[in-house]
This record gives sequence, C-alpha cells and structure tokens, in this order.
Amino acid sequence: MSRNDCATGALLPLDAALQRILADVTPLPRQERLPLKAALGRVLFQPVIAGMPLPPFANSAMDGYALRAADAAAAGITPLEVIGTSWAGSPFPGRIAPGQCVRIFTGAMLPEGADTIVIQEAVSTSGSGIQLHGPVQPRQHIRLAGEELAVGAPALAQGKRLGPADLALLASLGQAEVTVYAKPRVAVLSTGDELRAVGTPLAAGQIYDSNRYALHGLLSECGAVALDLGTVADDAQALKAALLEAAAMADIVLTSGGMSVGEADFVTGVLAQIGRINFWNIAVKPGKPMAYGRIGQSCFFGLPGNPVAVLVSFRQLVRPALDQLEGATPQAPLRFSARCRLALPKTKGRQEFLRGLMQRDDDGQWWVEAFSAQGSHLLTGMSRANCLIVRPADCPGVAAGARVEVEPLGT
Repeated sequence: MSRNDCATGALLPLDAALQRILADVTPLPRQERLPLKAALGRVLFQPVIAGMPLPPFANSAMDGYALRAADAAAAGITPLEVIGTSWAGSPFPGRIAPGQCVRIFTGAMLPEGADTIVIQEAVSTSGSGIQLHGPVQPRQHIRLAGEELAVGAPALAQGKRLGPADLALLASLGQAEVTVYAKPRVAVLSTGDELRAVGTPLAAGQIYDSNRYALHGLLSECGAVALDLGTVADDAQALKAALLEAAAMADIVLTSGGMSVGEADFVTGVLAQIGRINFWNIAVKPGKPMAYGRIGQSCFFGLPGNPVAVLVSFRQLVRPALDQLEGATPQAPLRFSARCRLALPKTKGRQEFLRGLMQRDDDGQWWVEAFSAQGSHLLTGMSRANCLIVRPADCPGVAAGARVEVEPLGT
C-alpha cells in the first residue's frame, strides 16, 4: 500500500484497525524460565498441568472432632472417647476405632478410619471424651484429596497472564519455576526538529520531548522492554537509518510525530520505502494520523505527535498488540455507562475519546463530566482525568443527565 493510497482513502474505523493489527501479530517464539517471584505479570508459554492433587490429602475444614459417622446415634447423646489430636502439619498417627474420635484442627490431615468432622461447638466435653448430640452426616466439613485439582488436571492455560493468585496456585503445586513468553522489545523514538531532551535549554520554537516519557511509562505498565532511541530530525535519510536500526533490535518500532501530510512529515513515506504500510489514518479523535505496518520482522506503529493522541492511540491499539505479541489474549478495555453532568455536542465522522472525571454519588450512581478543553496537546487534562468518555462516530448530541460510555483510566 502506498502513502498516497492511504492518504486518499476513507478513514479506517478503530475496530477495523485493531482487527487488522491483531491479524498481523503473532506471539513471540522466545521463552524463558523464571522463579515464581519473578513471574508476576508474565504470560505462560505452555499450560500448567497438576503434578499432585489439591488438596494433597483429606483434611479438616473446621476445628472440631474427627470420627466415624456410623458411631453417632440417630437420636439422643453418643459418648465418644478422645484418643489424640491431629494438628496441621502433625497428623494423628493411629487409626480411629468404633467409639473413638480425634481432636482435629483446620487443615489437619483426616485420621485413618474417620469419615466426618463435627465442629467443636456441636459437642460437649466430659472427662477424656465428648458427647455428640443427634446424628451427623458423613464427609461433612472435610476437604477431600484432589477435590480442587486431580493429578493430570489443567491448572493454568497457556497465555494466562500471571497474577498473585496464580503464583500462589503454582506454589501450592510445588512449582518453584515457570516457563513464560519473553518480554516484547519495543524501540521508541520521536521525530521532529523542534524537540529537545529534558534538561537542555530551549531555543525559540523548541519544546521538550514528552512523548518518550509517556511511552516509557505505558510500556513499563505493559511489561515490555523499552529501548529509548531518542529523537530523530525531520530528515528522510536520518529517519530511514533510525528505523532500520530500530527494526534490527526490536519486535515493535514505535514512533511519535511526523504522521501528517506536511512537507516535514516523513514517517509514512520512509516506511513505504523500507517496509510496508497496512493502514494510515483512522477515524478517531484524537489520533487520526496513525500508521501501522512492518519493517522486516518488526511491527511498526507510527503514532501522532500530540501527547494526548499518543496516550489514547497506545491504549486502544498498541497495548492489545503487545498482549498478543506476549502470548496473551487481548482484552477489550473495561467500559460501563455513566450519566453525563453536562451536555455534549454531536460527533462528526470520527469516534471520540474525551477526557473526563467520574464520581459516584450517595445513591451509588456514576456521573461523569467532560473537561471543557479537549485539545490533543493539553496534557494537564489527561493528567487530571480518571476516565475517557467514549463516543461513537456520528453520534447525536448528548443531553445533560443522559448516559454515555466511560472507560476508566489506570486499568
């Protein structure tokens, strides 16, 4: 696809752009073996099969007494002799005979011969024994061996991103290490003669490069390895060399700026020379001038230069691709409806993401208010926002109090 083809074609809807990206991205073949404490947030390279039962033995779910249900009378009082104690980690070594029971605590192994647990509140003590009141049910308050996971049962699926509960499950199965997908390597660079590094003086017409800091933070949240290649001047040959260098070292090349059709915007033109363009320009506000393609084996994302557009584009399109590259199933952003405090104008041709603040009132109802200033260069609003208001393309105006779709930030 040529640069002109992309420029003159209709804008690609966001959902269609995401489908094209995910159809082009395959999980990395690289893997690594990690200790459990280092595997938080990583994605399983292969399924985990239980090599032992969970629980590993029948144990008590309550503090009480382990006994034979057949010993309990159908009515009245049944006296039983207490012959020992089963502690968690120190089981009773003998066998329960008729008329006997064992004091037992939560998590302790069920003694041989016992088939039920009576909680301590349901008995009365008498000398060296107890008295049961009425009948008991077999297997009550017992956690059976393997009732959670049997040997050979699937414990965790390939592609699962490991959370704290997953690490605990792996530890309970005795696994000290786990095989995960390698982290994606992402080369980040900014384009523009006007950009200067933070900490250096600014000349007239120059600004500090903030996008690389935003992208570094976003990539760190995703668990990717960010390779900061700095800034590239508005020069086609310099950009070509920088992109080829980036593609040689990274799974994804991520640029910001240079995506419009001005004389100093070279990114898509250079990409057409050294790789391929899948699409360019999407029906999103902010974030219209965005390209996706390939440079050799590397995926390429050309993000807009305005910082809010960078943040929105990354969240909607780059993050799902990173998930899939790392072997996980991309998850749609969490969205729900809230009432809008102020009226909103209609949208014109593009899906819109408005920065806003949402709050829940005393009745548990969610309300959201869009900021009055929504320029894609305004970082203060994005810093203050706790959500995006998601509005479909060609949506009629929204009256105050009507429902809109919101996407919480920080999820």
